[in-house]
Amino acid sequence: MDQADNTRMTEERKMKDYLEQIDKVIAEGKYKDNWDSLSAHPLPGWFREGKFGIFIHWGVYSVPAFGSEWYPRNMYIQDSPEFEHHVKTYGPHKDFGYKDFIPMFKAEKFDAARWAELFEKAGAKYVVPVAEHHDGFQMYRSEISHWNAWEHGPKRDTLGELCEEFAKRGIVNGASSHRAEHWFFLGHGKEFDSDVKEPLVRGDLYWPSMPEADHHDIYSKPEPTEEYLQDWLVRTCEIIDRYHPRLLYFDWWIQHNSFKPYLKKLAAYYYNRAEEWGEQVLINYKHDAFMFGTAVVDIERGQFADVKPYYWQTDTAVALNSWCYTENNAYRPASDIICDLVDIVSKNGNLLLNIGPKADGTIPEEDEAILLEIGEWLKVNGEAIYGSHVWRKYGEGPTQVVEGQFSDGIKKEFTSDDIRYTMNGGNLYAIVMKCSENGEYTFPALGEQDASKKPNFHGIIKKAEVLGFDGECCCTRDEAGFHVKVDGVKSDKPVVFRIALD
Repeated sequence: MDQADNTRMTEERKMKDYLEQIDKVIAEGKYKDNWDSLSAHPLPGWFREGKFGIFIHWGVYSVPAFGSEWYPRNMYIQDSPEFEHHVKTYGPHKDFGYKDFIPMFKAEKFDAARWAELFEKAGAKYVVPVAEHHDGFQMYRSEISHWNAWEHGPKRDTLGELCEEFAKRGIVNGASSHRAEHWFFLGHGKEFDSDVKEPLVRGDLYWPSMPEADHHDIYSKPEPTEEYLQDWLVRTCEIIDRYHPRLLYFDWWIQHNSFKPYLKKLAAYYYNRAEEWGEQVLINYKHDAFMFGTAVVDIERGQFADVKPYYWQTDTAVALNSWCYTENNAYRPASDIICDLVDIVSKNGNLLLNIGPKADGTIPEEDEAILLEIGEWLKVNGEAIYGSHVWRKYGEGPTQVVEGQFSDGIKKEFTSDDIRYTMNGGNLYAIVMKCSENGEYTFPALGEQDASKKPNFHGIIKKAEVLGFDGECCCTRDEAGFHVKVDGVKSDKPVVFRIALD
């Protein structure tokens, strides 16, 4: 028996042992691998209170920095812009494939402490680094595959270093897995003479590189094999056991029918492990992959048009065109992102905002500037966001938010008549999405009402003041609304009124 056979047998034994461990934890734990049991898992208080988190897309795909984080897939699609760029810049795929970017991914300037300090200044309460993207390269130390940042590229446990720094600052650590899509992500490389060649076995970077379906629906073919699904489960459980993430985020395609038994196992294992740690944890998912009520739904690059009776999350990015760093990122103004945060929180949601560091481990100046600008606004107005909860209505005004995924590129032209409401303690917060030019504001929802005829607000308003402003507010109230006149307030960001009720 040669060394390769010995290695293969060792890996198979590791896989078998881990799968047995997973079953044992579920059998002995509080949560079982069925939806009825998992639906009893509570939502963590830190998530309800935190409202704002940071997402991080950083990996080998940051080296070419072209197109998007889907470069590893698209570079093998003939006639695509990425394919043409790759041949022109790096040569034929048979001579320089995706794996050849790994030695170039050195992260020589990566400083976990500096990253954590920046996220703290940004006002983030939790951070979710991508642990493994579709490309199959793990950004952490692993016993499951040797294609990881500990053994190659940076030769550092980047996820582990970040978790340590987050803990020092009281920032909740999370991790995301985008491994599911790896099933087909590099499959186009088999369609021509490239470095993606058979035989491929479990543990290889390019394994399995299966054909990509025309439609990624819940029954698309070819569907993942049991071997692949078990590998997915064990990889994810390894992240859980090694890093104790309090938020586990999943990208799309886990909604595929084949994943369902494994999602239940994963959730039961995760929730039981968290019970052992004494921690509150949650799972983020898309496309009804998990049964509603067993995890927290996430809306990618979009939001809801109205308030929801359940907690949810939006994930979006500082750049409209890409989740990772590229040389041509189309950045959003911080003011627009803050408006999204306010709108989302008023509707019972959280915002997970993504940045894309460079391959050398530095955070682009544009990303940093946006985060610091958000942090400055939160430093003044955070009491209207952190720990807040929904009021009797989320808001009012003429501007309609387009509901659904991938709508963050639609510019929202908010006016000073667009208002969002939150509650925190004994205060109501009326957040005006655009500063009034004449200093006059009207809040129709707070007008005088005949309680016998309309089930609207009929409470006592004691005082109104603008956060971060020392001037006096001149207030009147009638059937048309609660009217406030304040001079000297100038801002390109939402203006927050603290309204004391009795």
